[in-house]
Amino acid sequence: MQSTLAPPLQLAKIPTYIYAVVFSSLCIVWGLLWDIMWHMSIGRDGLFAPPHLLMYIGAVVAGLFSGFKILQLTFARMNPERAASVRFWGVFYGSLGAMYCVWGALTMLTSAPFDDWWHNTYGLDVQILTPPHTVLLIGMMTVQFGAMIGVLALQNRFSQNLSMNESETDPTAQRLKVMFTISAGLLLSILYTMLAEKMGSWASHHSSSYITMSIAFPFYLLAVGRASSLRYPITITAAAYMLTMLIPSWILPLFPATPRLGPVLNPITHYQPFVFPLLLIAPGFVLDKLLHRFGNGRLNDWLLAALTGTVFVLVISPVQWYFGGFLHTSPNAQNWFFLSSSMSYDTDPTWPYHYKFHPHWLEPLPDFLKGIGIALVCAILSARIGLLWGNWMKRVQR
Repeated sequence: MQSTLAPPLQLAKIPTYIYAVVFSSLCIVWGLLWDIMWHMSIGRDGLFAPPHLLMYIGAVVAGLFSGFKILQLTFARMNPERAASVRFWGVFYGSLGAMYCVWGALTMLTSAPFDDWWHNTYGLDVQILTPPHTVLLIGMMTVQFGAMIGVLALQNRFSQNLSMNESETDPTAQRLKVMFTISAGLLLSILYTMLAEKMGSWASHHSSSYITMSIAFPFYLLAVGRASSLRYPITITAAAYMLTMLIPSWILPLFPATPRLGPVLNPITHYQPFVFPLLLIAPGFVLDKLLHRFGNGRLNDWLLAALTGTVFVLVISPVQWYFGGFLHTSPNAQNWFFLSSSMSYDTDPTWPYHYKFHPHWLEPLPDFLKGIGIALVCAILSARIGLLWGNWMKRVQR
């Protein structure tokens, strides 16, 4: 399957299905966050619970619009966009992003009856990553990756056909650049949500949290930074991720919610918000600056990975150390904006360590420094993989 080269093609406008799949990606993230807050506040849900429906809407919209685009290119042989598409199964033609979206949507919709059967057979979940939830998560991330790649291919094709000055001023080209960083921020939101339990405010003083960050984020952020032609793509991606995470947590607590599952240790009356996200915007801004200064071949990619990976750890460690302490212990964080007053219905409100550190969370300094050393190595390797992936993404045009 050829996915990196395409003949020159000047597009008059952005196809409707691109807007549709980015919208679907947003529905999927917000549906997942709503589902988490539903479990924190209400507990019991069903196959057609509102958060599930929002996720299914995202899957259906992505699948239908992408599927229609594939069929349109398959049967309309004279369509000029067909030359810039990927052929698969020897019959169908479509963009790489559309194919990912179709497969992701089918996977998500398959997980729904599977999850219902699982609950009817085994009862309530005792862990997050049950087999049906794993299938759902794979489908969600595949749809979101398809949305990101779909926008990216169009961005790259526009860049190929426009001069540098035209690319900076053309409104469609600029819109595609922004849509790419937004779609990247939406996928980053899912990635963070998967790992949030290991990186919460209570874990900010433990090196394992920074090891997790160093494995997960440098490769993704640097890939986006290298693939995008915006001036501050990593910063915008991090800002999009933060807003995506925060908006549901700011809005849903305005609505009532009553626990339906015991034991109810904390008799809440409204939705409880999710956690405040990591401040990835801080290292993101610094990484953008480093890519401006040392990217584009000015520095060997291994040296650039060593520099960016090291800087990522040196920035995120103090930022999250102090911010995590603020979130966990400061009365100024226990409000609507910073979300630290959130407490699920099955949490004992008399537990003494809600707003102060448990002694076991304070890792001994030698162990912490050893963990930071491991995080540095992980961040450098992660950054190198990200630069490699970003080089591939820069060439995607189908």
